[in-house]
Amino acid sequence: MEQFLQKAKNATKKASSLTPQLKNKILLEMAEDLEKATPFILSENKKDMEYAKENNLSSSMLDRLFLDEKRVKSMANALREISQLKEPIGRVLDGWITDDNLHIKKVSIPIGVIGIIYESRPNVTSDTAGLCFKSSNVCVLKGGKEAEHSNVAITQILQNTLEKNNLPKELISLLPDLSRDGVAKFIKMDKYVDLIIPRGGEGLIKFVNENSSVPVVKHDKGLCHIFVDEFANEQMAVNIAINAKVQRPGVCNSMETLLVHESIAFSILPKLQTEFGKYKTKLKGCAKTRAIIDIYEATEEDFYTEYLDNILSIRVVENIDEAIEHISKYGSGHSDSIITENYTNSNKFLNEVDSACVYVNASTRFTDGGCFGFGAEVGISTNKLHSRGPMGINDLTTYKFIINGNGQIRK
Repeated sequence: MEQFLQKAKNATKKASSLTPQLKNKILLEMAEDLEKATPFILSENKKDMEYAKENNLSSSMLDRLFLDEKRVKSMANALREISQLKEPIGRVLDGWITDDNLHIKKVSIPIGVIGIIYESRPNVTSDTAGLCFKSSNVCVLKGGKEAEHSNVAITQILQNTLEKNNLPKELISLLPDLSRDGVAKFIKMDKYVDLIIPRGGEGLIKFVNENSSVPVVKHDKGLCHIFVDEFANEQMAVNIAINAKVQRPGVCNSMETLLVHESIAFSILPKLQTEFGKYKTKLKGCAKTRAIIDIYEATEEDFYTEYLDNILSIRVVENIDEAIEHISKYGSGHSDSIITENYTNSNKFLNEVDSACVYVNASTRFTDGGCFGFGAEVGISTNKLHSRGPMGINDLTTYKFIINGNGQIRK
C-alpha cells in the first residue's frame, strides 16, 4: 500500500500543473467515454446487483447501487457540469500591502491526495473523481465491496481517458485493498494522504473518525427533520413531506422525522396518513400522534434512527421551541426545514437550528451538490470545519500566502 500511495503522492505535482483548459477538455472526454462504455458499465453493475440480492441487501441499498442508462448519462452530465464551473485553483482570496511594503496575496491551491471512503453508490466514483480532478487534487477512492465491479469499471474508463492524454492514471485510482484492515492502514498513511472524506453508515464514520491520523471531514448520517408550524399552508406541507420522504427514502437528505405543531395536528395528520398510505410508508408516532391517527408506536430510539428506508417517525410538539429542542437533541446537523407562513417563526428556525442546511418552505431533498449548482459533490459534510453541507470543488482547496518583497529584512 505504501508504494501505491507513494505513486499517488508523486502524481500531485502533475495535477497541480494542469491548466484549466486541459482539465476541462479531459472532463468532457471522460463524460463522453463513460457514455460510450454504458453497456460495459451496466454489465458490471449487474454482477454487483446479483451479489447484493444474494446477500439480502436492503431495498434502499439496492436502489443506491443500481445503474441504468439514465443514471450513467446523469454521471456523464455531472462531469460536463463540473467542467463548466469556475476554476477553483489560483483564485486570489485576499491581498494587501503591509507597513513594510510586502505585497501579500492569499491564493487557493489543491489539498493534495484526498482519500474518499464510501458505500454503495457507483456514481460517487465518477462524481468525486471529477471534482478532485477539476480542483487539481489526486483522489484515492475506496468504495464498498457491494459495488466493486461497478467501481472498477468506472475507474478504468476514467484512467483510460487520462492515459490517452499522457497523464498518469494515479491521478484517479481505487484503493487496492477493500478489507477493513486495508482501510485501517489507509487512514494512518498521513505521510502520503492529506485528507480523508468518509461517507456512509454510522459505523464507518465512527471507525474512521476514531482511528485516522489523517485529517477527516466526516459526512455523517442525515437525520433530517421537517417541522410543520401552526402557520403552515397545509397543502404545501403535505406536498413537501411526501417529497422529502418517499422520492428516494434511501438517501441522506430524505426526511426521517416529521414534527407537527399541536394546533394543526388534528387537521393535517389524517391528510398525511392518507397520502403516505399511497406510498406504503410505515408511520411511527408519539402518543399525541397516535391519539389522532392509528399508526405504529415511535420509541425513543426511533427518533435517533436514520432509517434510509420508507419509514417515518412523527411527533406532535407544543410550539416552535419544542420543535427546535427536538432537532437539537436528535438531529445530525444535516438538513432541517420549517413549513410556515410566519416570518418571525421562519427567522427563529433559521437562526436557532444549527444544521448545515436549514430550509423554509422547501424539501430537504435539495441538499445536493447538483441542486446547489456545484455540478456534483464529494458528499454532505456534517463537520463545522473545514467544510459544511454539500462539498464542492472550492471545498477541495486550501490556500497559501504568496509574499513579494524588494529586499526587506525584519528589524
